[in-house]
Amino acid sequence: MVSLLVFGWIEKSSRPVQLPTDQVRQHFTQDLDTLERLIAGRLLPLAESSAPVDSLRQTFIHCRQRFKKLENFTEYYLPGTSRLINGTPLDEVEVEETKAFEPAGFQVIEELLFAEDTITEKPELVRQIRNLRNQLARIRTVWTATELTDAHVFDALRLQVFRIMTLGIAGFDTPLCRTAMPEAASSLVSLRSYLAFYPATDSSDVLKNRLQAAATYLNTHPDFDAFDRAHFILTFANPISRELLAYQKKIGIQPFTEIRALRADAATLFEPGAFNADFWAPNADMRTNHAKVLLGEKLFSDPILSATNTRSCASCHQPDKAFTDGLPKNTTLAGSGLVLRNTPTIINAALQNSQFYDMRSQTLENQSLDVVHNVTEMHGSLDSAARKLQVSSDYVKRFRQAFHQSDGRISPVQIQNALSAYERSLVRLNARFDRYMRGEKAAMSLEEINGFNLFMGKAQCGICHFMPLFNGTIPPGFTKTESEVIGVPIHPKSRQIDPDLGRYTLTKLPSLKYAFKTPTVRNTTATMPYMHNGAFRNLDEVIDFYDGGGGHGLGIELENQTLPTDRINLSKPEKNALLAFLKTLTDLPTSLKHEGL
Repeated sequence: MVSLLVFGWIEKSSRPVQLPTDQVRQHFTQDLDTLERLIAGRLLPLAESSAPVDSLRQTFIHCRQRFKKLENFTEYYLPGTSRLINGTPLDEVEVEETKAFEPAGFQVIEELLFAEDTITEKPELVRQIRNLRNQLARIRTVWTATELTDAHVFDALRLQVFRIMTLGIAGFDTPLCRTAMPEAASSLVSLRSYLAFYPATDSSDVLKNRLQAAATYLNTHPDFDAFDRAHFILTFANPISRELLAYQKKIGIQPFTEIRALRADAATLFEPGAFNADFWAPNADMRTNHAKVLLGEKLFSDPILSATNTRSCASCHQPDKAFTDGLPKNTTLAGSGLVLRNTPTIINAALQNSQFYDMRSQTLENQSLDVVHNVTEMHGSLDSAARKLQVSSDYVKRFRQAFHQSDGRISPVQIQNALSAYERSLVRLNARFDRYMRGEKAAMSLEEINGFNLFMGKAQCGICHFMPLFNGTIPPGFTKTESEVIGVPIHPKSRQIDPDLGRYTLTKLPSLKYAFKTPTVRNTTATMPYMHNGAFRNLDEVIDFYDGGGGHGLGIELENQTLPTDRINLSKPEKNALLAFLKTLTDLPTSLKHEGL
């Protein structure tokens, strides 16, 4: 007996110590096994048989909740495959290749199961579930070969917290089944289980308890419309992301330092300076410095960039009007007509991956080139502007300081970069809403908080205007900006679609006909009129338009409208609360300051 005990002890002690990352890999694989068995053994057989629709729906919901235990790492390590598992039920557009790829995964299956009382497309349902099973098999193959590090694990877990806050509880991927809260709970429980593989500390115990409390809150408050998102973020999500960062540092795992849209060491989404506009700069040489910003500000107001020396950038983007002009459409440079579209604000314009309503420019630098050379806007030439600026000793001095060069030669690219640096300095994320989310509870009234909850919930605004930027740039990676087809009419009550074809003009892709970039709703109280054509005079008209189902609600029939066509049926008090919330997003520049300097 003694010898057996000794042998057992030796055998046990001789086992290699298992690293946390090895345990993470095994745990993920076990969860993947469970989901694969659930789909192959239950969901697919139900779809292939004549099972009641309720049974299919319940099994589908169970599968989705199991997937949420995997999402933190599938989104982080395999975003392409993850799109085919839980991407939006819309064509994936590759503009550069002028191709559109059909959607797949849970959200497509959700539409087949929940859009009607009965299942009308059984063969397609079976096909989609089989495809889902195949994509999960691909996940397994790639996951086995994926190198894990502790820093990447914690990075993925914190990004998942941000994903839950911005997309999950907004119902981004559960528009019909409306199981956002239980799914978020499942994800947080999974996150908690991964922390068990790392050293226990006092702070980790607090964090695990908060994760469990957050999951309990989500499970006990499943009503999508009634869910108090403001309370959840302040009480649970923000502390969790903050404590998760502190814990990883305490055990010696430092956050990444590479430049990102959202800093890897930002404790929450709402920290001052959490976003770095230089992430969207074309390269490191074009990142911002104070001299570039000052130079860009001067160029922005100088009509020397136009062919006639009569129009500057500030002629349309007027600082005292939130960098808009207050017009539906401005006049052309020649004064003989109107420009194609409404003048958008450039406040926070740096925080997106595409510029212009039709998204034809990927950088601010390309945008400035386009505007200066546009016949109806400035009809200028950057080469000509560079020659004119070269004769100014003041400008030569400023360009030398901004670009650290000795020869004093001014180039078109430098003009573009200076203008862009000024625009990147116009990041303003310190509105009353931001201060409230940092803990200043007096910054918002009860009506405004209710409006935020409506925005992120029943009113369905937050599934296109993503928190915290409230534009179409998708969190938590912020590497893609979306467009939508909402059916904007020529005027608020018209049944006639505005003739501007939007992104289709450039791409010729049918799914992008009448598609326009999703703009920010920050500072909307100062940027009227609204939409690409300036058709809506005030926010009341905008809210009524969305409440009615967009263009569809006006009688405009578009096969490719991406905005949900059902009426939301907001009450008058709810509309007032929504408007009150939008006012908390106002944060206009009062002085020149670049947050990253």
